[in-house]
Amino acid sequence: MKDKHITQNINNLTSLWKTASAPFDSHFKNSVFEYCEVKDSDWPNRLWFNQPIDQSSIVMAKKKLSTLSSPLTIPYFNINTKNAYELLEKNDFKLQFEQVAMLLKLEETFKISSNLTMVHISNEAQAELWAALYPRAFGYRIPKKIITSTWNDIHYFLAYYQNQPIGTAITFQTQKTIGIHGVGIIPEMRKRGFASEIMKHLINIAIGGESDFMTLQASSMGKNVYLKLGFKEQFLIKNYAL
Repeated sequence: MKDKHITQNINNLTSLWKTASAPFDSHFKNSVFEYCEVKDSDWPNRLWFNQPIDQSSIVMAKKKLSTLSSPLTIPYFNINTKNAYELLEKNDFKLQFEQVAMLLKLEETFKISSNLTMVHISNEAQAELWAALYPRAFGYRIPKKIITSTWNDIHYFLAYYQNQPIGTAITFQTQKTIGIHGVGIIPEMRKRGFASEIMKHLINIAIGGESDFMTLQASSMGKNVYLKLGFKEQFLIKNYAL
């Protein structure tokens, strides 16, 4: 049986993908897997299995992927010891990157630096700036059309230092869980503690709201930032492409 907090993390992440693709009628589901494909965007564009994978489900997924015009990322949530991801690799899926799913029980607020300010995106000009900054931090695009179509449900933030935008963040609420996504700093402003400061702002905002827990999926580069803030590791996400 899956730990309920693991389920909360996965549910927040997959619900985010579905919410981001909903305005474009780009979320599809069958008994084996779900996928999102937003045209002219690099995100969310995922295919994920909604049951334990086997050879027949992989064949179905490969057939679907071959018909799509956009490349999709296939996340594998490694929450048991069966190593079913090996079946993906035997079927020509190539590992692209790994993430660590993490969880924080929201209890204590942080003292935050006055040097960093967070702006909640709420107009077209801000959305355009966010969409321009994000690929500088991550190397892939989330276009303005997604931001402006979903900002009532998904919250986008810009981080400013000395009146200059230097980073991005996304928050998304599912029940009593707040998911943190897209925390990135532009390359020339890295290694100055800004990611940690962004997280402290977001934790404080979440504690003032309706959330009991915070979830995220960290890169190996970012994991230590979150451990220092009190997050616990939950499971590994292996992300594949065909």
